[in-house]
Amino acid sequence: METIKILIQERFKTLSLITVALLFSSILLMVRMKLNKSYAFLFLIWNVFLAIIPYAITMYLNTTSKLSKLKLGFWFMAWLAFLPNAPYIVTDLIHIRIGNDALLWLDVLVVLSFALSGLLVFYISLLDMQTLVKSIFKTLPIEMMSIAILFLCGFGVYLGRFLRYNSWEIISGPQYLFIDILNMIIAPFQHFEAWLFTFGFSAFLIAGFWMFKHLNTLEKS
Repeated sequence: METIKILIQERFKTLSLITVALLFSSILLMVRMKLNKSYAFLFLIWNVFLAIIPYAITMYLNTTSKLSKLKLGFWFMAWLAFLPNAPYIVTDLIHIRIGNDALLWLDVLVVLSFALSGLLVFYISLLDMQTLVKSIFKTLPIEMMSIAILFLCGFGVYLGRFLRYNSWEIISGPQYLFIDILNMIIAPFQHFEAWLFTFGFSAFLIAGFWMFKHLNTLEKS
């Protein structure tokens, strides 16, 4: 309990920033619901909840004393399975085309606010995992590993947005997921759009992480 208290004190600014971002997003959503008399965008609450799970995992690992390689490895896999849910919210921009034209600007603000909140917890969680992995596996090439993770996230977002897979299906229906992934690898030119999206979205995430990390470094210097 004391460890959690210390961690919250150390992360007060970060947690405050995340709280404000999520609160602002929720207020915008409630305003939209009131003006449009529609609950169409209520799914964003669930999406941002899923986006917070990876950050909750790294927060938990930061409270764990004497973190073993086995425990970190287990939680790393769980973290990686849920991680694409955070940047996935960016693709929810696709839903603004069904909105009310008179308040289209509000739809854009609502989705963008949730997307930015998702990206915020995404990048913070990735930085936390980098630190955790460095502390246990000192010889691993962290930067290269991070690029690979961001690429996997881009691919994961494609699987979620276009093939409608979710994180739970890694356990509940892995055979179908494996077959679809294998088909895309074996016949990449038949799945050109899948790889185009994956590389494009991965590049977007990598560029964002590079800027976020360097901005974070400048603030600490």
